[in-house]
Amino acid sequence: MECKHCILELYNANPLKLNDELYVRDALVTAAEIAKSTLLDIKTHMFEPQGVTAFALLAESHISFHSWPELNYAAVDAFTCGEKTDPEAACRFLMSCFDAPGSHLAAVQRTVPAILSKHK
Repeated sequence: MECKHCILELYNANPLKLNDELYVRDALVTAAEIAKSTLLDIKTHMFEPQGVTAFALLAESHISFHSWPELNYAAVDAFTCGEKTDPEAACRFLMSCFDAPGSHLAAVQRTVPAILSKHK
């Protein structure tokens, strides 16, 4: 079983979009589709005075998003398992959604123990 874990940091992102709970929610729903994943549920939370946390629960794992609009910064974690999933594509999409000219994307291939692969 192939698993990929992507860590994305968005710098100089649009603070209005980073602070818009509905916008963040819609972006994660689309990111899950672009990752070729099955969205099971999504939860979001708006902080006072600012900031959004969102979590997309996927059949293949998850995408999480945490924003700090006052710093024009967001942190994204996209983890998927399966031969067809593409968390990197989801991260590239999120880069464009939040108008982030600066970003850092790290992708890690996870090795699932053979015994677990037999329980697909």
